[in-house]
Formats: sequence, structure tokens, C-alpha cells
Amino acid sequence: MTAPRRAGTQAPRQTGKPAAGSGSQRRAGAEWFAAWLARPLASFHLVVTIAVLLTVLGLVMVLSASSVESYADGQSAYKLFIQQALMAMFGAVLFYIALRIPLRLMRQLSFPVFVLSVIALVLVLIPGIGSEVQGSRRWFDLGVISVQPSEIVKVTLVVWGSHLLASRQAEKAGYRDILMPLVPAGLIVCFLVVLEPNLSTTIALGIVLSSLLWFGGLPLRMFVTIAVSGAVAAAILALSAGYRSDRMRAFFNPGEDPQGIGYQSRQALYSLADGGIWGRGLGQSRAKWSYLPNAHNDFIFAIIGEELGFLGCALVLGLFALFVYTGLRIATRSVDPFLRLLTASATTWITGQALINVGYVVGLLPVTGLQLPLVSAGGSSLAITLLMFGIVANAARHEPEAVAALHAGRDGRVSRMLRLPKPEMYSPGRAQAARKRSAAKSANGKASRQNGARRSLPPAKAGRGGSDAPARRSIDSASARRSSRSTESWRSTRAWEPSYPMKHARERGDSR
Repeated sequence: MTAPRRAGTQAPRQTGKPAAGSGSQRRAGAEWFAAWLARPLASFHLVVTIAVLLTVLGLVMVLSASSVESYADGQSAYKLFIQQALMAMFGAVLFYIALRIPLRLMRQLSFPVFVLSVIALVLVLIPGIGSEVQGSRRWFDLGVISVQPSEIVKVTLVVWGSHLLASRQAEKAGYRDILMPLVPAGLIVCFLVVLEPNLSTTIALGIVLSSLLWFGGLPLRMFVTIAVSGAVAAAILALSAGYRSDRMRAFFNPGEDPQGIGYQSRQALYSLADGGIWGRGLGQSRAKWSYLPNAHNDFIFAIIGEELGFLGCALVLGLFALFVYTGLRIATRSVDPFLRLLTASATTWITGQALINVGYVVGLLPVTGLQLPLVSAGGSSLAITLLMFGIVANAARHEPEAVAALHAGRDGRVSRMLRLPKPEMYSPGRAQAARKRSAAKSANGKASRQNGARRSLPPAKAGRGGSDAPARRSIDSASARRSSRSTESWRSTRAWEPSYPMKHARERGDSR
């Protein structure tokens, strides 16, 4: 029985204060997060955190998804997990190396390493050198591990393409100079990967090349033309081979053969539906018991949805969304054109690959075989993606505010623990001076070679009136000037001669 209320009094209103308190707490949390993002090294810490969280989640899910199949094959239930953990450790070493490498050295080595990766793509196609698995010749079998050169060429193409386009942008080159030699080199790489065959990696390389051209300043009309041509070529390749055409038929008509070509996609949807909102619990998946093929690799996102539910899938998508924000934040805050192109292109590549993987798992795209970065099983993909994350983290440490904070001694615990070197501040004036010195050096070398060749030629005989020799010299000099003008842009920004500013002798402490 409740006590009677006095006349003229009102019941106390208790809903306003908690609402106001919760609103103030949300505002305080938002202000704290905004203040944390304003820190000089916030981008660097975000990249490292995202890489660690995705790698740890991937290791846990690979152990859960692969243990049943490994045990059923008579092997240890931890076989694939141990291999993935070893490659994660190797990828962590690559991540650390990428953090320490100077940008000048990265640009100097970009073209030679790209050439080596292309040579590796050629060698892997030779029987006896490259190992063939399930009809594809993609790997170098090194005994303990297998290396996939098509994964390596993704990074080398991003780094070399960014260096090349940054050099061309600094000289205000034309559109033809933007396309040459990047597009022919990218097409050669895609052709070599198609010969393996490996359509999924070809699509990833197409994303890399498209992002480089887009952020490199290619006009919209030319970019759309190239993109449409690439889409048509991808469609032709998808319909050319038997297994690829089966995937396309299963996508457009999923109920045609539910126990055949449409079985894998159908089981993935069942697995996602079985997880619901909260999931069945870690390790409690039923699809991994030989119901879902490639549960630990291409379709690991379905196992995440089944065991961790919608919240686990949202966590994965949220981490990739945060990576998109961080990568574009680094690209917009960087003053070095090379870092802007590199970070934006790498972010587009990794995020595009993740969206394609999630898209075909949930049935929005045809099955392509692209892996979920840092999560799917695959040693080469994991190590190379960690290397790319390390390069992006290195770019984050070259933001102007981060450089100023590091030189002021506010390097933080992570930098002190890793003993990372202090980055150099990018100076457009020094970069332009370095490009002029490189162009002058190449011009002097060309002039000296021409003088040496002219001295080695025998003296020309005089014609009638003695006017043939001077006329010939004037014609030769005019053609030489035209050739010099046409090749000036190429020679001054050759792919193997980066225009990144070199330190002057006085800046190095040399008084001579």
C-alpha cells in the first residue's frame, strides 16, 4: 500500500537527471577522444593498434576454424595455427623493419625491388622452380614455408608507383608521363599473375593500379576509360576458365546447383544465419565440421559471424573502417607527395580487398578467392600485409606534427621501447634543389658522352663550296635539342634515380 500524496504536490521527476548525466558522460567521452586524436602520434598508435587487433583475431579464428580439418586429416589440430603464428612473427619483424627504413632508402630501392619481384613472377611459372597446387603455379616451396611472389609484387608496385608519380607531379608532367611507364608495368604484372592462374590477385593488383592513377591526378575521363576496360577484361577472364565461370553461374543463379557449384556460398549464408546477434560462442561453430570448405581461409568471415555473431562481424568491419579513416588522415596530413600517394593507395588496396572478401561471403559479390587481410589463413598474405601496415605506420611518424613532437623528445613509450629513429622533416625547397641537381647531373653526363662520341668520329669531308659540314652540324644539334626536350622529363625522374632530397655536406656535419 502506497502513502497518499498531498494535494497540490507533484511526483518528483527522476528521468531528467539520469538523461542529463548520460548525455554529459557521452560529451565527455567524445571530448576525450577528440583530444586524443589531436595528439601528434595518434595516427601511428591507431595503425599499430589496428594491426595488432586484426592479427590476434585472425590467429584465434584460424585456430578455431582449422583445428577440426587438421585433426580429421590425421595431423595435429594446431598445425595451421602454428604456421600462421610463425608467419605472424615474421610479419612483425617486417613491420619493425618498415618502421625503421628511411624514406630516401625506400625510394632508392623501389625500382630494383620491383624488378626483382617481376623476375620472381616469371620464375614461379617455370616447372621445377614453382610448385603447382590445385592446378595453379603460384608458390616457391622453401620446405618450411611457401612464398607467393604475387603477394610481394603488390607492395613493390605500390611503393614504386608512388615514387614515380610523386616525381612526375613535382615536375608538372603531362598525362602521358603519368601513364608511362606505370600502366605498361602494371599490365605486365597482371598478365604474369593471370598465367599462374590467379584471378583474385589480379583483381587486387588492378585495385592498386587504379588507386595510384586516381590519387596521381589522372583526369576523370581517362580514369573511367581505364576502369571500364579493366572491368571488361576481368569479366572476360571470369568467364574464360571452367571454375571461374562456375562461380559466376552460382552467383547469378544460386539455386541451380545447391549441392555443387553453389554449395560453398550457401553454407556460408547458413553459418552467418546460425550465429545470430551474439554468436554460438568461440570454438562452437558447426560449419567447420566439414560443412563449409575453406572455412579457415576464404570464408573465415562466415566462421566469425557464426561464433561471434553480428557483433563480431561489426567489430571486424569497424576495425577496417577505422583503418580507412586513419590511412586517409595520414595522407591528408602529410606534406610529402610520395607519402600521400603511398598511404592513400595502400589504404584503398587493403580496404578494397577486405570489402570484396566480405561481399562474396555474404552473397553480394561472386566468389573471387581474395583473402580477408590479416585474418584469413595464408602466411605470405599475412606477412606482406603486416609489411604494408609498417610502411603506413612509418608514414604516420612523418606527419609534420609528429616530426616536431619526436624531435622535441615527446616520442612516447612505444617509440622508446622500439628504439625508432627520428624522422626527417620534408622540405619542398630541398626536394626541388635535389631534383635540379639530379637533372643537371644527367644533362652533364649526356653532354660528356656526346662530346666523347664527337671526338671519336673522323673529320667530315667538305663538299662543294665547303658548306656541307657546318650544315650537317647544325642539323644534328637541332635534332639533339629536340631529343633532349622530349626526354628531359623521363631522364630527370627516372625510376631508379629518386628525387628525394639528399643531405648537404654541411648538414651531415662534414666541414670539407
